[in-house]
Amino acid sequence: MSTTYVYKKVNDCEIKGDLYAVKGEHAPLIVYIHGGGLVWGTKNDILKEQILLYNEAGYNVFSINYRLAPEAKLPEIIEDIEDALHWVKHQTAFHFDRSRIGVIGGSAGAYLALTTGTLREKPNVIVSFYGYGDILRDWYLQPSPHYVKTTMVPEALAKQLVQPSQISEAPIEKRYAIYLYCRQQGKWLDYVTNVNPVTEKETLLKYCPIHKIDETFPPTLLLHGDSDEDVPYEESVRFAQALEKVNVPHNLITIKNGKHVFDQNMGQSRVKEAYEDVLHFLKQYV
Repeated sequence: MSTTYVYKKVNDCEIKGDLYAVKGEHAPLIVYIHGGGLVWGTKNDILKEQILLYNEAGYNVFSINYRLAPEAKLPEIIEDIEDALHWVKHQTAFHFDRSRIGVIGGSAGAYLALTTGTLREKPNVIVSFYGYGDILRDWYLQPSPHYVKTTMVPEALAKQLVQPSQISEAPIEKRYAIYLYCRQQGKWLDYVTNVNPVTEKETLLKYCPIHKIDETFPPTLLLHGDSDEDVPYEESVRFAQALEKVNVPHNLITIKNGKHVFDQNMGQSRVKEAYEDVLHFLKQYV
């Protein structure tokens, strides 16, 4: 069972989170950020098996929505994540140990999770599943070799799915064509930021957490499949190297032959082992 809270409202757009609570007022909290290319997704995307795993380990789970692109742009999306962290720390609706907060995300949600390490109110620990920390790399800016092999999406269809006002949740079946179009045409950055990477690179660097890492960055666990065709495995390797340079506690877990969203296969032994590593890392730093 979960309890839904509105942690923020922007105009007519309510931004919500679902709390999956455990007994006790002093349990730590995990803020979960869903993926979806910043274009689709909802707070309901977290697997029930994962919620149960965290709850049984003694963690409250707060799975959040945030405004989606292209109706909202990246600064607004990151603002929502920052406001969510501030809200959970200062709300009075439910009790938990406010000094023990972890942030977990997958894919674009992991990108947002890594971004929390650069905010004023940082979590104690970050767990990134197949995430990335740089939106100025070729894999982000150029057509994806993987997605150009799939059925091409016409621009008219992608634009038809864009809503007239901002939204904070959308199922994959209603928005995936936008993401496919962006990846096939190399226009992901256009739809997410509407900022030119050549003339306004300095502006975009602010949204690349890999370039903002310092010694205050939280301990970070990175999990990534080395056969990921969506977000390159190299993105997590580079992030681990950047953390190493400033001596931030971290670990990179490589899923051999792992694809994108490998963690959806909770029954696989390698995935079970990965989650044991996640729980160990959380226990160590939260």
